[in-house]
Amino acid sequence: MRESSPQLDIPFEQTEPSTSIGVTQTLDRMRQRREQSAIAAGLPDWPENKRGLPNGALRSALFGISPKERRSYAFERHVASIDGVEVFITRGPNLMQHHLDVWEQCLKLGKDQGTGRRIEFTAYAFLKSIGRNTGKSDNEWLKNALYDLAACVVRISDGSKTYFGPLIHGGTRDELTGRYVIEINPKIALLYGSGQWTQLDYVQREQLRRHPLAQWLHAFYSTHASPYRYRVETIRRLCGADVEGELKKFRQVLRRALERLDVATGWNWRIDESDCVVLQKQPPSNGERGIVGTVSERVLSTEGSRPTG
Repeated sequence: MRESSPQLDIPFEQTEPSTSIGVTQTLDRMRQRREQSAIAAGLPDWPENKRGLPNGALRSALFGISPKERRSYAFERHVASIDGVEVFITRGPNLMQHHLDVWEQCLKLGKDQGTGRRIEFTAYAFLKSIGRNTGKSDNEWLKNALYDLAACVVRISDGSKTYFGPLIHGGTRDELTGRYVIEINPKIALLYGSGQWTQLDYVQREQLRRHPLAQWLHAFYSTHASPYRYRVETIRRLCGADVEGELKKFRQVLRRALERLDVATGWNWRIDESDCVVLQKQPPSNGERGIVGTVSERVLSTEGSRPTG
């Protein structure tokens, strides 16, 4: 008699081939090396009359315009942004356009002196560099703006990389001399990937000072090589304006801001019959071509992107 086999045919789940695991691990190591190289390289270079900024910060309401929002404190707030960009303020104060004035100068110093290192400056020199007066109230203004940037913890994702952390690391301030020491997180360089950052024209932005909506429009449209059409309501949400007010009143304010933008930049604009802002820019120069973001723009609707917040 033939004895039955002591082994039973038990189906086992197939494990992932070791070759696939090896490929995944190799790709992970390659990504880590690229990230480490980008962080070690620091921020990219840009001309003196420009300010290099990540598109994620400009294509959203991270630096808004509403004084009402400025007085509030955010906790895990999803900030309105275009498709392809996600921005959260995980905690801290809401930020306005004057915070962007200070942050872009901090990033310039980080480019010149190095991220992850001690960045030293006096309040006087900093204020002069951004065209502000240097009196007592201006020194207090700068101090509070730096405190807000250090206290505001954000999460910015451009679809390929996510940065999370404060916009500047903490620092020190000498109360007698007004000398500051701050630090820029070197990992913020990951937001400056190919096509993911913009050279903001500093001279043009200076002409728009004290006009927050015009400044926001300038920064936002600077990230577009060929601007898409955006509905007025979409612009209202993206710039962080008070959405509880009448859209008619915002449209009037928007027209005045677009007129100021036209004077500063020469960009032509109109609001069409579909209530969309149509803006036309001069073709970018060879030196700027490819600097303004194009990767994220591929997911934008020609009718104007839906805000994610």
